[in-house]
Amino acid sequence: MLNSGVFFISIIFLVISMIVSGLLKSRFRKYSSVALSSGLTGRQVAEKMLRDNGIYDVQVISVNGFLSDHYNPSDKTVNLSPDVYAGSNVAAAAVAAHECGHAVQHATGYSWLQLRSKLVPAVQFSNTIVPWVLMGGVLLIHAFPQLLLAGIVLFAVTTLFSVITLPVEFDASRRGLAWLDSAGITHREEHDMAKDALKWAAMTYVIAALSSIAILVQYILIYMGGSRRN
Repeated sequence: MLNSGVFFISIIFLVISMIVSGLLKSRFRKYSSVALSSGLTGRQVAEKMLRDNGIYDVQVISVNGFLSDHYNPSDKTVNLSPDVYAGSNVAAAAVAAHECGHAVQHATGYSWLQLRSKLVPAVQFSNTIVPWVLMGGVLLIHAFPQLLLAGIVLFAVTTLFSVITLPVEFDASRRGLAWLDSAGITHREEHDMAKDALKWAAMTYVIAALSSIAILVQYILIYMGGSRRN
């Protein structure tokens, strides 16, 4: 019953995630059609925000993909998708400013970003084996419950990473939006649009965190049930 509960919860959050992702893409396309009054492209927005924050060792580059934008702290690059890099619209400005928000976090030693970065190796290791450990743990719950416990610990690491990601993402958006306003890159109506676009982007991380927490709880219940029978 509890094992089917994990599957059911996974399906529910998968559907919710698809809906939120669809809304995010819809908002991005909508605000991509709204020309930025300042006339700056995403690349120019990013470069200006970096300079205004005294950051000169971060490079702004273009990478392939749709909404593939990210900041890479290891090589100090703000990676913008082609539509954002060359786009002169509200969506491009919002995304570029958000990613530069991560660069500012890195430069100022933002504690939540530092903690998330420290967890990256553990999460990468966990992601490669945790599905198999959990599957084996459920199948062998009565004979070898310690295997499921090990899987729960590994999955808890990825769950913790998802939760820590939330303040990192929200803070990056806050920094980006505040700068867009103070630097005069967006006027009031454009600012509201940029805020809405980033809100839906943040929702994808919220759903991922909630899904991970719910599934972790289900596995803990499976382990507790199996341990009682033993």
